[in-house]
Amino acid sequence: MPAKGGDKQRQSQSGPSGGKAAPPRPAKPICKKRDEDASTDVGEGVDEWTAVKTLVKPPDQLELTEAELKEEFTRVLTANNPHAPQNIVRYSFKERAYKPIGYVDQTAIHFSLNGNLILKDSDEGRRQSVKSAVSEKPSLASSAVISEETEIKDEEGTEDTQAEGEEEAEEAGTAEEAEAAEAEEPPPPKVKEQKLANQFNFIERASKTLNNPLRERACQSEPTPCKNFSATANQWEIYDAYMEELQKMEKSKEKEKPKAQIAKKEEKKKGRKLTSLESQSDDITKISKAAKIMERMVNQNIFDDIAQDFKYFEDASDEYRDQKGTLLPLWKFQYDKTKRLAVTAISWNPKYKDLFAVGYGSYDFMKQSHGMLLLYTMKNPSFPEYVFSSESGIMCLDIHNDHPYLVAVGFYDGNVAIYNLKKATSQPSYKSSANSGKHTDPVWQVKWQKDDMDNNLNFFSVSSDGRIVSWTLVKNELVHTDVIKLSAEGTTMQGPEGLQLQTLGCGTSFDFHKKIDYLFLVGTEEGKIYKCSKCYSSQFLDVFEAHHMAVDSVSWNPYHLKVFISCSSDWTVKIWDHTIKTPMFIYDLHSAVGDVAWSPYSSTVFAAVTTDGKAHVFDLSINKYEALCTQIVVAKKKNKITHIQFNPVYPVVIIGDERGHITCLKLSPNLRKMPKEKKGQVVKKGPEVEIAKLDKLLNLVREPEGTAGK
Repeated sequence: MPAKGGDKQRQSQSGPSGGKAAPPRPAKPICKKRDEDASTDVGEGVDEWTAVKTLVKPPDQLELTEAELKEEFTRVLTANNPHAPQNIVRYSFKERAYKPIGYVDQTAIHFSLNGNLILKDSDEGRRQSVKSAVSEKPSLASSAVISEETEIKDEEGTEDTQAEGEEEAEEAGTAEEAEAAEAEEPPPPKVKEQKLANQFNFIERASKTLNNPLRERACQSEPTPCKNFSATANQWEIYDAYMEELQKMEKSKEKEKPKAQIAKKEEKKKGRKLTSLESQSDDITKISKAAKIMERMVNQNIFDDIAQDFKYFEDASDEYRDQKGTLLPLWKFQYDKTKRLAVTAISWNPKYKDLFAVGYGSYDFMKQSHGMLLLYTMKNPSFPEYVFSSESGIMCLDIHNDHPYLVAVGFYDGNVAIYNLKKATSQPSYKSSANSGKHTDPVWQVKWQKDDMDNNLNFFSVSSDGRIVSWTLVKNELVHTDVIKLSAEGTTMQGPEGLQLQTLGCGTSFDFHKKIDYLFLVGTEEGKIYKCSKCYSSQFLDVFEAHHMAVDSVSWNPYHLKVFISCSSDWTVKIWDHTIKTPMFIYDLHSAVGDVAWSPYSSTVFAAVTTDGKAHVFDLSINKYEALCTQIVVAKKKNKITHIQFNPVYPVVIIGDERGHITCLKLSPNLRKMPKEKKGQVVKKGPEVEIAKLDKLLNLVREPEGTAGK
């Protein structure tokens, strides 16, 4: 160790004289310089603190008095976020519409830091402390070994330098000084201080919140994922499915029995909507559309001969019949539950030309029971498309022109109702009641009219109680308005205490003019036809002494604005000009006439049905005196024909009888003759031609010499 001191002295002595000297350490002067700088900085800060501060005022600052300065202004701090949007709208899948969100999150997060705290006494804390202690021990041991090795090397190096210095001191002075500098003892290694772990993982930080900028975001929903499912239906699986369905039906019937006893079997009386897959479960109804198509295909195969006749058959024998024609029977529509009910109304759908509605009830006062509303299509004659049942018999019906799914119905008990075919419900969507002004007698006819000024649906009804009522659908309720009351002339009766009682006429049928909205005709049980207006509720425009018995039907000509036709139980069919009180044509059909209808393709063709089971088709342009076709449609004596209707497009008619059967018949070529096209001449067609054709016939009758047809 003394050698080290000598080396140091020699180094200091030989440093300035010459040779390479070790560079001086600048640690101490740097520290001094720092202290000086710190002192000067502190001095300057003291001077600034002691200096007098002058207030700087902007030139536009308000000068306020002491009272104004001391005045307090209170501000209320709320937890609501002023930048939170108040008009967020989201799509509601339940209501299928966009709905505003009432609750908006007012939370504003200024700072968020995720941390992890572990207790020292826990298993994980002990495990981590043991790991840290083990990792520190080998580092301390290695540092001790390194320091011992360096000391040994330093001692050996000093002995060598002393021996060499005695022999060659003067020659290698510079080398000795370099070795001495290298052999200088290094400072002892500093032991690294162990930092205290922050057990709470807490960091003190300051942050300034930023105002969140408002942004608009849009998202597009992905399509719902679909999966293909396939399975093999075995015989036993089908059997099990049917057995499960039968058990469900039995359980539901058992639950309904006590309800039916309490409600006096109301469920049986109320109608149920039936389809071709009535008894199927929810899973099976998914294939109802495919099953319906299959059913129609099977029916087309079964009734292929009839379908071919409907499309292509034209009776060639008409050329040899001297302008006479025939009716070719096609399909026969019947339903098991309507065997004891009579066909009381028929109407074609204005949009779907193969679909028609049939009302079932009874004209016999003593045999009143339930009623039914069926809709058939010519594509499936074996089973109806829609079935509704009602507590009272249906007497009339009409389908809306613009909304072909709405069916207005009149009942025997005086009520009216609207059925909506789109809704999967067995009950009518709207129905009158005693409170809403229902008729007190059977409703014999209903007719849809144009929407009123507020675009509300409305229709008219006529009843035996003498009232003609306008029904308007306002806010899902039927509101009634009495248009006119039929009063029988000369029928005032002497009541008790000298009161004069006036009996009302019984309306049986009516029809509205095709062009003049306010004009309509009403047929009564007394045989009179009243020409009325919607604008006058107290008087008639005209009265026709038409028939001796009840007027069963009255109908305006679809082409001619002045002509209408009527039929009655007095065996006659009469054609009128509403400007003349006498009929233009009178036809005696030798039996009570149940219904009469104009054809849609000609102004001079009409058909009538009589209670003896015959259908009569007339064409005035060919024969003014007798029918071109008189054919028995119903063979049985006890059966009677009730109604007839022409199809608006196809050359067929449908006829209903008292047994609940609907027969479809095709008109032969002679019954729908169109003008022949001659060479070089263009045949005119259209309403004007049809009006001129009927006018020509009326002019012949109007002449004094002319005679009316029999």
